Amino acid sequence: MAGRTGPLEAWLLKGLQTDRRQIEHGPHKKHTWWQVMCLTGVDYFSTLGYQPGIAALAAGALSPLATLLLVVLTLFGALPVYRRVAEESPHGQGSIAMLEKLAPQWWGKLLVLALLGFAATDFVITMTLSAADATAHILENPFVPDFLSGRRVLVTLVLLALLGGVFLMGFSEAIGIAVVLVGVYLVLNAIVVAVAVTHVLDAPNLVIDWQQALTTTYTSPMAMIGLSLLVMPKLALGLSGFETGVAVMPIVKGDVQARIKGTKRLLTSAAIIMSVFLILSSLVTTVLIPEKEFEEGGKASGRALAFLAHGFLGDWFGTLYDVSTIAILWFAGASAMAGLINLVPRYLPRYGMAPDWTRAVRPLVLVFSAIGFAITIIFDADVEAQGGAYATGVLVLILSASVAVTLSAWRKGQTRLMGGFAAVSAVFAFTLVDNVFERPDGVKIASFFIVAIIVTSLISRTTRSTELRVTEVTYDPLAEQFVNASCGEVHLIANEPHERDQAEYHDKLREQWLNHRLRSSEQVMFVEVTVVDASEFETELVVHGEERFGHRILCFESPTVPNSLAALLLDLRDRTGRIPHIYFHWTEGNPVAAMLRYLLFGGGDVPPMTREVLRQAEPDITRRPHVHVG
Repeated sequence: MAGRTGPLEAWLLKGLQTDRRQIEHGPHKKHTWWQVMCLTGVDYFSTLGYQPGIAALAAGALSPLATLLLVVLTLFGALPVYRRVAEESPHGQGSIAMLEKLAPQWWGKLLVLALLGFAATDFVITMTLSAADATAHILENPFVPDFLSGRRVLVTLVLLALLGGVFLMGFSEAIGIAVVLVGVYLVLNAIVVAVAVTHVLDAPNLVIDWQQALTTTYTSPMAMIGLSLLVMPKLALGLSGFETGVAVMPIVKGDVQARIKGTKRLLTSAAIIMSVFLILSSLVTTVLIPEKEFEEGGKASGRALAFLAHGFLGDWFGTLYDVSTIAILWFAGASAMAGLINLVPRYLPRYGMAPDWTRAVRPLVLVFSAIGFAITIIFDADVEAQGGAYATGVLVLILSASVAVTLSAWRKGQTRLMGGFAAVSAVFAFTLVDNVFERPDGVKIASFFIVAIIVTSLISRTTRSTELRVTEVTYDPLAEQFVNASCGEVHLIANEPHERDQAEYHDKLREQWLNHRLRSSEQVMFVEVTVVDASEFETELVVHGEERFGHRILCFESPTVPNSLAALLLDLRDRTGRIPHIYFHWTEGNPVAAMLRYLLFGGGDVPPMTREVLRQAEPDITRRPHVHVG
């Protein structure tokens, strides 16, 4: 292989995942759960850079209460849901795999593709929005040179290119950077929040003014709670990070049980840390920062904690905080990139809906980086313009996870758990609907991703339809005995099973004797294929031997008849050292309709399709199995 590929191609395809087990366990070096938490946490924790400001704009004086409700939803809604998802999809497939099992065949594939569209929206917009927000922090710092003023698109593109460059180097390098960035960022935030809390305690009049503003504006505690619930969907950005937490499970060190345990620790620790910071930061920013500063153009717009860092600890510390915020916002896209790299190879290549090179990390990094460049240019690196799409992607994935665990609990008879998960699903459904009505652009962007994924996937599936897609052929003892008894000369009669009675086999055998003039000394076997799920692409053939009315029969299940017959013929050739023969009768009907039946239902015009698969799989005509049609 090395002789047929150049150094660039070899570098790009390094670590190509070639089998399902490798895909499930991942080609990457394993790390402890807290290190992986830092990789997913660069997205989750980085929302501290803008979440307090978003909460203040959305809820005003109610910001701490609305944030508290968000924390309750996080700890008692999203966290239990994703702990359950981690148990049921330990290879990182997430809730998408759980829902795929409930909707098999083509409906399941389309559901998965739609959810992958929302996942792509969430993850790609995470990269572009975070890089754009990092750019905003860069350009708003007082020490930044004037020549960068107004060049937010250029700066954002540079940040995205640097992010892609890290992943081109390797996963371990990305995790190492994430650990440093998260550690420094959390320490600096702890300092800023602690100093801000001290100022609040030293100035009780500020708290009294805040309380008076609440009681003057709102008539009762119930009214405050009700209004906080209404604005909570606008704070949905604070729920990011859970889906990537399960998507990168294969990177967690240990066997399957250790991986599940580590991922649960990862999710729980991140949720608790973030909840504490969200509540305290929302309280201090609401009490200490004038409301007008949160508005667009204000000094605290999108950077409330940075405003406090500069105000209370000076510009030098504030700049250090800005640098840390910029770094973690820039690298927030790392968790999204990691999620995409681990998610895509689990679905699209298995469906035949992506080229094999999508099982390698570096080509995917280049593709997703290019998409990030395009989105940044289209949205002019505007954080607000991308916020709706980001929130929509996050909420759809969390809702799908909630529905998946609800259905899982129902199927297992866990009534109380089912009720709790159903209630969580209802809350997230309301949040999603409210967000969609408030910011419909998110659905528009997600719809573009969904349509693009489905269209390109179907095109890829169609162009790859004549590939040999059987990963392995195995035989049970009776089938093995039939093959060995053929004395190397294998003659197969293809039979579409109907009644499977004596008359069916007798008529089929008589037809082939008359059409192909087989000699009486030539031993024949029937071969029967049952299509179970035509939407699957790759499969393993398990050939069973049966004896009916004195006839030997090889039968097996497969997503497609022609491809599996071709794989069987090639395997028989390699086993016996002789070129096998297979006999068909012509299929009647429209060839276009037959092609559609082949693509959708795995059947169609079997003889010519079998020959075409063989022609592509074996260029040497002298070694190619013989296909006879009469």
